[in-house]
Parts: sequence; C-alpha cells; structure tokens
Amino acid sequence: MRRSLFLLLLTFFGLTSKIAPQVRKNLFTQIHEIIFHGNGGYNWYDVYNMPIWLRKFTFNSINKHFQDQNEAREKSQNDIDLANPDKGQLPERSKVPIPSYVTKASKK
Repeated sequence: MRRSLFLLLLTFFGLTSKIAPQVRKNLFTQIHEIIFHGNGGYNWYDVYNMPIWLRKFTFNSINKHFQDQNEAREKSQNDIDLANPDKGQLPERSKVPIPSYVTKASKK
C-alpha cells in the first residue's frame, strides 16, 4: 500500500460532490432574500456578481434590520395588553368633548 507524502487527506481543495448542492442552494437563497427584501434596490445579475464579502454584508444587514423590526414589534405588543389595558392611559369620559350638534338623515 502506498502512503501519501502529504499530511492532508483531501486531494481536492474545492467543493465536494456531497456539499456542493447545499452550497448552491444557500447561494441562491441568499440572492433571493437580498432581491426580495431589498425593496427593488438590487437585481439578480448585480447580486450574483457581487463580491462574496459584500453579498454577505448586505444579506446580514438586511437580516439584522428585519430582526430589529420583529423585536420592536414584539416589545410593543408586550407593552400593551388589550385584555387588561392600563386604565391610566385611557382618556377620562369627562374629558371627551360631546359634540354640540346633532345630524339626522334627510327624509325624501
């Protein structure tokens, strides 16, 4: 049996046939998310040809923006409990102005 002179077991330094489909799927998912959530600022060709570092930065920036939005929405929903609203935040009935006029539908 012949032993390799190299310490590395892999002879190919690129994608293997086992992980290539997953990497390809991740690439196209990332491109789709940037285009879809980029509000028309990007097209497929530009995102596909972006440098990898810029595409990852753009994807992570958009992802962070939507995570921040979701956290703010959840926080605002937790602050206001519709089943038991804070009575101090509701206007008092005596402070609500009563209209000085009355309207009725005209009879024809």
